[in-house]
Amino acid sequence: MENAFQKYRLAFVAVAVAVVAAFSSLFVVPETKQAVIISAGNPTKIVNMFRPDDPYGQTGAGIYWRIPFYDRVQMVERRVMDLDMDNQQVLTSDQQRLVVNAYARYRIIQPRIMVERAGDETRLNSQLSPILTSVLRQELGRRTFASLLTAERGSAMTNIRNQLDAQARQYGAQIIDVRIKAADLPEGTPLQAAFTRMISERQEQAATIRAQGRKDARVIRATAEADAAATYANAYGRDPQFYDFYRAMQSYRQTFLEGNGDSSMVLSEDNEYFRQFRGR
Repeated sequence: MENAFQKYRLAFVAVAVAVVAAFSSLFVVPETKQAVIISAGNPTKIVNMFRPDDPYGQTGAGIYWRIPFYDRVQMVERRVMDLDMDNQQVLTSDQQRLVVNAYARYRIIQPRIMVERAGDETRLNSQLSPILTSVLRQELGRRTFASLLTAERGSAMTNIRNQLDAQARQYGAQIIDVRIKAADLPEGTPLQAAFTRMISERQEQAATIRAQGRKDARVIRATAEADAAATYANAYGRDPQFYDFYRAMQSYRQTFLEGNGDSSMVLSEDNEYFRQFRGR
């Protein structure tokens, strides 16, 4: 037996090397990963690359070959990943200081570019995190605190996502969504000062609205009085005698029927005031 081993030693060694080389040549790419084959330090091939239209289970996952000791395989995440931002102080356009906590969701769609420019997912996160912070500060700095409590907040998030996505594409990533988890005023004196400022602003707005209402009321009243005067003048111009009679009847009603009876008048029968009783 020993003689046989000595005789076929080279053959055994060759078979063992062949088996090791065969296993070294194989690698498995799961559904959740995309593999970047790096040859001599340069990414040359992508296996199981993400494509939006590929159904789960029918992608390029499986067993693949590589050249041992020449090709290196780096696995890149194929699923959606989260990018969390630490609490940051943001100054809004109305000089309100906010403590903002946000996050973004992204996916690597160009693993070759990601490997070349970022290296791996950890370094990619460190590259995208300051970009998210900067874009968030710029966008919220152009808006008021009150606008972040309305539907305008959705528009701000869309702008942040678009700007962050434009820069993330340089690293082979696609930003899917950006959300603000919390946007609070700092505790303590700044918070109380903000409340006081908000109350003062609302009181000023209420005073402005009331003043505008009084102004509009005066304008409406003056317009109505002018229209009435024009109507009276028009009526007087069409039939002066009837208008004079009508106004005299109104005066008689006011004097004799609707008065309180506490006043007395002593007039002669031919007084001009009683001309309508004398007829024409």
